[in-house]
Amino acid sequence: MSEWAIAEVVGLLPHASNATLLAVTESGDFVVYKPARGERPLWDFPLGTLPLREVLCSEVDAAMGLGVVPETRLIEGPHGLGSAQRFVPEDPQFDLRTLFEPELDDRLWSIALLDMVCDNADRKVGHLLKEEAADQIWAIDNALTFNEDEKLRTVLWGFAGQQVPPHLDEALVRLGASLDTLHSRIDELLSAEEADVFAVRAAAIIEEPVHPLPPTDRPPVPWPVW
Repeated sequence: MSEWAIAEVVGLLPHASNATLLAVTESGDFVVYKPARGERPLWDFPLGTLPLREVLCSEVDAAMGLGVVPETRLIEGPHGLGSAQRFVPEDPQFDLRTLFEPELDDRLWSIALLDMVCDNADRKVGHLLKEEAADQIWAIDNALTFNEDEKLRTVLWGFAGQQVPPHLDEALVRLGASLDTLHSRIDELLSAEEADVFAVRAAAIIEEPVHPLPPTDRPPVPWPVW
């Protein structure tokens, strides 16, 4: 999409914790627009930063070449500063539970790796999306990321203790090559502390690419899981 200026807000998307709007751009493309002013306050993420985190997660995805986050940009929309994510039509016939039975679908490894790098505190089943008419699983709702504290909460613990598969080696190489740029970008949009924690975490994953084990000192899975 070349033009991201919003021409019209079509409506409110249901079942979201924060204001999540379907909008159409001036070029006629649909986007999911999340204005910062529509956030609910959280005790552990500074108010007004969730759209920034959505954008940063998309940029990390792009830097690593994973291709699992729909392109997301920071925009000034009709309800103020927010994130705009390319709208992906969902396959209404696909049952997400099949990704977990009898074991985790290998297609989820790219998302699991991204969540490790970005320290996603909210990877629910419903934050996975199977695209209609395409064999693509997308990672959406990526706002609870890049915290100073370790917060990984995910439904993908089925990969716990496993080595990141070889087909993702190139993604780790690309991450290493992009660390300085990503560090600067997180510092710019969030804070120096969050940028430093990200860089240390990413470097550790590159050095030892193994999915961590579930924590025992905090809830390992987001609630509700869907």
